[in-house]
Amino acid sequence: MKKLLLTILLGLAVLSSTACKHPGKEAETITSTTSENTDDISKDVYVDSYGEKIEVTINRSKNTATVHLNGKTYDLKKSDALPEYTASNEEYQYSEIKGNITFLKKNVDMVLFHLKQAKKESGPAKMASY
Repeated sequence: MKKLLLTILLGLAVLSSTACKHPGKEAETITSTTSENTDDISKDVYVDSYGEKIEVTINRSKNTATVHLNGKTYDLKKSDALPEYTASNEEYQYSEIKGNITFLKKNVDMVLFHLKQAKKESGPAKMASY
């Protein structure tokens, strides 16, 4: 009698434990996706003849430029209509044309930063041929 009662109780316990489980909660797993930064980003720091420093971060994947000058940050969008690398917003414009780095305030034509870089030598020196 005790074995029968024990078997019935165990059977009820098994039935009640499986009956209370919800099918959606059995295999609940949390997956987190980490996106890797695959943007083409370059960061340059320029110092002009007055000792003023400008930090320029260009994200070529998103066509944006971030300029840090005198403790302020300016977010700019690349301008395709202008030559070489030029980025601007409604008030400011940054350009990097033929070694000239210029950052200006557009509505008053005020140059905030200007640097003319020396031309970079590329490759070995050319030899004269006779």
